[in-house]
Amino acid sequence: MTALSLRDVRKNFGPTEIIRGVTLDIAPGERHCIIGPNGAGKTTCFNLISGRFPISSGEILLNDQRIDTLPPHKINRLGLSRSFQITSIFHRLSVFENLRCALLWSRGYRYSFWSPLWRQKALNEAADRLLEDLNLATRRDILAGLLSYAEQRALEIGMTIAGGASVILLDEPTAGMSNTETDYAMALIRRVTQGKTLLMVEHDMKVVFDLADTITVLVYGQVIASGPPASVRANRAVQEAYLGALEE
Repeated sequence: MTALSLRDVRKNFGPTEIIRGVTLDIAPGERHCIIGPNGAGKTTCFNLISGRFPISSGEILLNDQRIDTLPPHKINRLGLSRSFQITSIFHRLSVFENLRCALLWSRGYRYSFWSPLWRQKALNEAADRLLEDLNLATRRDILAGLLSYAEQRALEIGMTIAGGASVILLDEPTAGMSNTETDYAMALIRRVTQGKTLLMVEHDMKVVFDLADTITVLVYGQVIASGPPASVRANRAVQEAYLGALEE
């Protein structure tokens, strides 16, 4: 069984074909990274997988169940969660409240006028445990909008995993970070995605080669290579299309 599978997936915007027959199998528990030059279609792939865009043809399966006809919220409830390039948090809620919101659905909580959240002991304890996992416990009660950039990204990663999804998609989680912040983010990602399937888009090659079990290279909407980091690094087509340009 594969955790996530794309089978000859294509996406057209009008007459322009952006994703041109992507086939990909990701095993349960694998850390898989998609790399490629700007405009290669990496984020578009994420949008197709998560249901934000409909595919033009092909199939996408989550744990062997077809999901490409489902809306994003139903895909999420089947066990897939994603983050975005642009940090997406509730800036006027506290860090704790952001995480508590992210936990609600998976914990079975629905709207109830007679059950205020402050009374939900198990829910609040779960949010506090997640704060500890994210190293944000000392920032618990401040507004999320006042966090540093790296802390906001950490919070978003926490919100992404809060629902208990088995497949996590992270879109450029270390973009814009300093070297120190990147090291912190890598350690966090490695820790909080333990035992989960991770699919990540990333431009920082240090992050990619240190974190990924498998790397897929996407160029002009097509996969030109996919495999272990060492084989991808040595691939001449990859060097010519992407890695060589970066090293220069």
